[in-house]
Amino acid sequence: MESQLFTEAIINTLVLSSMYILVALGFALLVSIVNILNLAHGVIYMLGGYICYLFIGSLGLNNWLALGITIIAMAILGIFVERYAFRRFTGDFERSLVICIAITLIIQTTVNIIAGTKNMAIPTFIEGNLHLGSVTVSWERLIIFVIGIGFLLVLIWLVNWTKLGRQMRAIAQNITGAKLQGINIFRISAFACALGFAFAGIAGSLMGSYLSLSPYMGDTMLTKVLIIVMVAGFGSTGGILITGFILGALDAFLPLWVSGAGSTGIVLAVIIIILLFRPQGFFGHEA
Repeated sequence: MESQLFTEAIINTLVLSSMYILVALGFALLVSIVNILNLAHGVIYMLGGYICYLFIGSLGLNNWLALGITIIAMAILGIFVERYAFRRFTGDFERSLVICIAITLIIQTTVNIIAGTKNMAIPTFIEGNLHLGSVTVSWERLIIFVIGIGFLLVLIWLVNWTKLGRQMRAIAQNITGAKLQGINIFRISAFACALGFAFAGIAGSLMGSYLSLSPYMGDTMLTKVLIIVMVAGFGSTGGILITGFILGALDAFLPLWVSGAGSTGIVLAVIIIILLFRPQGFFGHEA
């Protein structure tokens, strides 16, 4: 029994970490390239889950096809929001926060009106379990981890080894210098926003199957993302990978010994202490 619980915690660590990192990297893209602290990122994550549920539950589409369409829909939404909301308030911190709060309220209220507040779940992507001796692991969680890691690798490759990635890094380092080099700032910002929204939608869809859907599920994810980015340090992609894994491990293992509310309190206390002594995070610079 103990080996089963330990294995479950390890698998939960891998699943949660991959999803936290996926959403956090999308959030970090918007901060560094679009120059927007997107506090609406949590509801974007939630919306992705509900859109995927709509395609599967109401339109009867195959899970994988619904996931693919959801990714495209969220990317298009990201381009739209960047063009008609974020672009107008780039560099204006107060007004950008107001527009993010407005987006959050509009999306959350709309989902509440249409779907209600009851929890729902996306049908499982893969049925059955993997049996390893006395240990049993669901294929659902394994495939979520594999998909999460796959998209993370794609993002790392894109940022580090493509022309678009070099342009994104140039904008993040010095936007004025990037403009002087002839880089189309608005095109790259729209692309970064599309990526960030798409990754949030992927995570929302997969977590809607792994856990459940709720109009307020984005609030919890946004808290996790802010913790990861702050502890990692703004501007540190490698730091996000490390802190995302650590937070996933804490969320997976602490409930084995401490009740849900208690484990959350311990995590928050540790984060507060870390930020009091090192406000710039472990790997980046102070925001």
